[in-house]
Amino acid sequence: MWILTPDGFYSIVQKPHDRERNTLTIRARVREDLERLRAHLPTLGPIHEDPAADYRFRAQAHAVAVGRALARLAEGISYDNFKKTVRHQQGQEREALYHEVWQTLAELQEE
Repeated sequence: MWILTPDGFYSIVQKPHDRERNTLTIRARVREDLERLRAHLPTLGPIHEDPAADYRFRAQAHAVAVGRALARLAEGISYDNFKKTVRHQQGQEREALYHEVWQTLAELQEE
């Protein structure tokens, strides 16, 4: 699952080693995104870095805790324009990247 929030971009998956512990692996391209996520998910485990991995930064958390954190993120939405909020919180460069994603996915609407 990909999640784009004003705080960051996350890829959430369940790796084989997560299954027995009922955890999820939350991956990010930027360490600070995971650090900001910790405000919503205090039980997020340590952030590991692997420069050779597709997503350089990752951490694990219990699946139920991740679900609750995502619910809190949704409950806390008070903005009427997502990309404008991203620009305010993370700057114009991140907003431009999110706009590229938005523009690419807009092609689905044209099919």
